[in-house]
Amino acid sequence: MSTTKYIPRLASKYRNEVVPALVKKFSYKSIMQAPKLEKICINRGVNGAVNDKKLIDIAISELEQITGQKAIPTLSKKDISNFKLRKGMPIGAKVTLRGEKMYEFLDRLVSVALPRVRDFKGISDKAFDGRGNYTLGITEQIIFPEIDIDKVNKITGMDITFVTSAQTNKEAYELLKELGLPFKNANKSNN
Repeated sequence: MSTTKYIPRLASKYRNEVVPALVKKFSYKSIMQAPKLEKICINRGVNGAVNDKKLIDIAISELEQITGQKAIPTLSKKDISNFKLRKGMPIGAKVTLRGEKMYEFLDRLVSVALPRVRDFKGISDKAFDGRGNYTLGITEQIIFPEIDIDKVNKITGMDITFVTSAQTNKEAYELLKELGLPFKNANKSNN
């Protein structure tokens, strides 16, 4: 019996294609200088969670279906009386993916979910934070094939943040572009 370890498709693509391309483009002295994707954080705020606690459970369940990993509720940090919000109340759900699950999720996002977006023309290259991280806003959770559209009672969105070890937006942009994220202006350079 062979004991070959499973390696996600994008993980081997990163090692075999992306790193050499980044080293060549940015003239790194070592392949260890090439930026890498460290984690993917998926956050989902739940509108109306203050009044209906079941909405949080539904959001957590849907995030778990999409990612294949346990989601946790996000809690409010302070009291806001106008929203009837108390500190510590659940107001959303989040998941942080690393390693194999991170690459598997990215692969499904790029090859299956994003092409299902209506009138999709690519993602914006303007959502970098200046420290090599990129946040992508998704408006409908139903673009993921794991979600059964008949069981969805409310269409909501989520934020997907790609945390990289890149020092600049340009390095992060090239890394994510090489990993397959379909940027609108892929032929234009990003500053």
